[in-house]
Amino acid sequence: MLSNPPKPSLLLHRINATTNTNTTTPCQDEFQKRTPQACPDIVSRFHAHPVGPKQCCSAVIQEIDAPVSTVWSVLRRFDNPQAYKHFVKSCHVIVGNGDVGTLREVHVVSGLPAGRSTERLEILDDESHVISFSVVGGDHRLANYRSVTTLHHSSSTSSSPSPAGNGDRTVVVESYVVDIPPGNTKDDTCVFVDTIVRCNLQSLAQIAENVTRRNTNKSLSQ
Repeated sequence: MLSNPPKPSLLLHRINATTNTNTTTPCQDEFQKRTPQACPDIVSRFHAHPVGPKQCCSAVIQEIDAPVSTVWSVLRRFDNPQAYKHFVKSCHVIVGNGDVGTLREVHVVSGLPAGRSTERLEILDDESHVISFSVVGGDHRLANYRSVTTLHHSSSTSSSPSPAGNGDRTVVVESYVVDIPPGNTKDDTCVFVDTIVRCNLQSLAQIAENVTRRNTNKSLSQ
């Protein structure tokens, strides 16, 4: 459990799709409700997943009181997911050097219905702040899992100052699609995966905000 849970707002949006067609994620609608700026095209472009009849899809939006550059410096490390994913015990790159196509083998902590996961980096865009990976192997039940995460700058509209001291905030959008395991329902699968994604993004928020706070305090002391 995280100590001093972060205060940033968290939105979970369940997507119900039962046909094997391209289903556009309504992330963009929720994004625009919660942020003052217009929804960037990148949200609708990267978070529109083809969802099959035996798959489920969901998305989480997390606001973080830290600049995009700080959040991205943690998120982009495909070789080090355990930096903010507390369910990951260790990670080893088995193919590649961090570019698209790199494979990593992730070992998860005990207590979860899995031991390891082999994952491939699908997108790493440092300019647009987009990262995506897919699960291609392992001893778990999350077949054909694919996740896309995007970062977006958000100016503060809160009365409380951000740790950066200038209202510089980040909105994180993470969406995924995954097969529904035999014997499970769509709701069962989404609740399980949603819980993991939610915990990961809360941890990411806490780490990025702590880094921002330290950097701000250091600057003020100089």
